[in-house]
Formats: sequence, C-alpha cells, structure tokens
Amino acid sequence: MPSLKEKLEKLRIVAVVSVDNPSDAVDLAETLCEGGINAVEMTLRSPNALRCIEAVVSKVSAMCVGAGTVLTQNQAEAVSEAGAAFAVAPGCNARVLEKARELDLPFAPGIMTPSDIEKSLEFGLATMKFFPAESSGGIKHLESMAAPYKHLGVSFLPLGGLNAENMKTYLSSPLVCAIGGSWIAPAPLIKDRDWKHILQNARSAVANLS
Repeated sequence: MPSLKEKLEKLRIVAVVSVDNPSDAVDLAETLCEGGINAVEMTLRSPNALRCIEAVVSKVSAMCVGAGTVLTQNQAEAVSEAGAAFAVAPGCNARVLEKARELDLPFAPGIMTPSDIEKSLEFGLATMKFFPAESSGGIKHLESMAAPYKHLGVSFLPLGGLNAENMKTYLSSPLVCAIGGSWIAPAPLIKDRDWKHILQNARSAVANLS
C-alpha cells in the first residue's frame, strides 16, 4: 500500500470542505472529480459529517476521502469506521496520534513548531499538516523550521490561507507533498449548490499545476 506521502504526492491538491448533507457531499465530490481534483478533506464541523464521509466513500470511487478536524480518539475511530482513507488534525494531540497508530489510520497531525514536528515523528508520522500556513510565516517559515529534519524524509501538507495565487509557491518546495485549501469549494457555494462555480474553481486550481 502506498504511504500517505505517496498518495498526496500523486494527488497534489486536497479540497477542504465542510458539508452537512450526504446528497450534497456526493454531488460535490463528483464535481471536484470532474474538475480534476481527486482528494478531499471533509471536516468534522457539521452534525452529519460522518454520514457525508460514508456517502462519498461508497458512491464516488474516484475520490480519495480524508477526514479533517479530527480532535479526539473517538473521532479517529469513527472516521476510520466511516472509511476515510486518511485523517488530519489542526494540532498534534499525542492521544489522537496514538489512536491513529492503533487503528493503522494514515494521519497528518497539524504542526507549526519544531516541537510539533518532533512529537509527530515520535509516532512515526513523517507527513504532517502545516497549519495555519500563511499566517504563521508561509513557505519561508516552513523551510526554515523543517531544515533540521529533512534527512528524516519529512513532508508537509500546507493549509490555511492558500489560494489560486500562492499555491504554486508552496508546490515548488520539495518539502510539500500536496496543498489543501477551502477556496475551491467554500461553504457559501456548497450551501447554494453552485456546482458550476466549484467546477470552475477546481479546473483553475488544476491548471495551476502545469
């Protein structure tokens, strides 16, 4: 099985979304795939988030479904049972990392300091979520912070403040396996079921890869 790093290196863009209706989640996932984006982080910020994950996993085989905002051990177990291919968190909670390891759930903890990186590495997790990316110093901060750990094969998924204008700057770094962002499918567009606009955003993001 490919590692989380290998999966993300192939996918390159992860759309970060918050959706509460399973039917909308399926339509959204199909729209993103049509636009060339085959990875999504479905955040646990809505009452029906787990049902949305289950629906996309079962009905949109082309989509690599990740779970976001995984803050507790119970949530880690729940997203694993829902079929998530990977999970991410905004922080680096040792108890959640321990549960993810127990479940064999590919996990990218949120890091912003060298201490966070070292905690992640203690659990054998070399692929991490750099969050919040832009407000904490952007790619310059990441490259400086990660320099002492390069020889350990670390890689990062930056999220927070990324957009169509700065995504190429992040992707040009060998430290970055993929980027994530909510600008592709923001909550207002999902609420309005504006799949056409989301499709345009997805295609625009994919075009920036070349």
